[in-house]
Amino acid sequence: MISPNQNKRKNILIVGGNAAGPAAAAKAKRVDPTANVVLLEASDFISTGTCEMPYVLSGEIDDYKKIIFYDKEKFKSEKGVTIYTNHLVESINRRSKEISVINKIDGTKYNFPFDKLILTTGSQAKQLPDLNSNYSNVFVLKNIDNLISIQKFIKEKKPGTVLIIGSGYIGLEAADVFNSIGIKVYLVEKNNLPLPESEIEIQKLILDSLEKKGIEFIGSFKNISFKSNEFIESTNIDGRLVEPDFIIVSVGSEPNNSLAIASGLFVGKFGGISVDQKLKSSDQNIFAAGDNIEVINKITNLKDYIPLATVAHELGHIAGANAAGEHLSYSPIVKNIALKIFNNTYSQVGITSDSARNYSFRFAEVNAIARNIIKVMPESQNVFGKIVYEINSKRILGASFFGGNEVVGYSDLIASLIFGNISAEKLTHINYNYTPPKSPFINLLSILGRKILENKK
Repeated sequence: MISPNQNKRKNILIVGGNAAGPAAAAKAKRVDPTANVVLLEASDFISTGTCEMPYVLSGEIDDYKKIIFYDKEKFKSEKGVTIYTNHLVESINRRSKEISVINKIDGTKYNFPFDKLILTTGSQAKQLPDLNSNYSNVFVLKNIDNLISIQKFIKEKKPGTVLIIGSGYIGLEAADVFNSIGIKVYLVEKNNLPLPESEIEIQKLILDSLEKKGIEFIGSFKNISFKSNEFIESTNIDGRLVEPDFIIVSVGSEPNNSLAIASGLFVGKFGGISVDQKLKSSDQNIFAAGDNIEVINKITNLKDYIPLATVAHELGHIAGANAAGEHLSYSPIVKNIALKIFNNTYSQVGITSDSARNYSFRFAEVNAIARNIIKVMPESQNVFGKIVYEINSKRILGASFFGGNEVVGYSDLIASLIFGNISAEKLTHINYNYTPPKSPFINLLSILGRKILENKK
């Protein structure tokens, strides 16, 4: 454990061991090799691949251990950072600059002193009031422990049906996975179409994909109730009885910030820790990074909640460097996310038209359908694209795509234009690559750019 006067070395503590935490710890140790850098994690695992979990369930990744990228011994050996797993931080004493920790294995309690503290506690799955983990057939898919529990249930119970509540990113990924391994899927959503945060055209394309795969989508439900014993026996959805073998709750996630709130740190309107661009919280000795903070959105220039693993990793590095003595700042974030939906890919960058409307932008939008590669090639398929842009400046506010793997590249290019404040009209001036088996003769982005040029709004 840490002694308060351990050779007067700087004590840098990191709380949370998923994406941002290990990045922060490793960077802090590189910046200040003399520092005593310690990472504490409440679960069994650190440095896990959360986004990869659905593909473990599908069998595309054959062992969950492959998405545990470091254990504590390897991290200590390679990075010089001491790791304590199964150690829950119960409180932060900002005045005395120490944290109270309990060893979950044997119940021993400790106080760890710190010079700098980095909170990387991530996010947690939202719950439904009538469902909780006490039911043996109700799960969320948020961490490795959840993954192991679901795998064990499927292996032992051999379920034939699943009810997925919520059709956001996790809900759709789960629907894809369980359908692929032969489990009948019911997908339930309060809104009338799946993935309600996406563009309306994308929602309709996703619904079409679900129906083609035999997934039963139940939208616009008003009331849902459950008959239970030790497990959920049946579900009543607006009078319709569904008897699933198990249930996945995927109604979103929220910052995991009970520790920060209890210590009196400022949080924003989304519940994320309020930090400056150096990742410093309202306490000058406490930094934060990852899915537990609010960041500046590049499009709106306002604080936003953007829980992405790539962002968490990048900001973890900055928080670790600054805790060790650097003075780095993060750039405002361009949201850029993709989702595999059966044989298709959805990607979205920036903000949607609904968000543009909510933020009172004067905007217009264009959309088009084009081939991903030249039509005569056998793998050719249609790709849908939509761009939302500011009317006067022609600044791109966001874009959405639905097609094959190429849409990820489209989003990355659009993200570059957004980051560089480059007009949407410039899409017509880019020299796009062309080779028959891999790209179209006229790129979808060029078509969208022409439509923006022709739009007189």
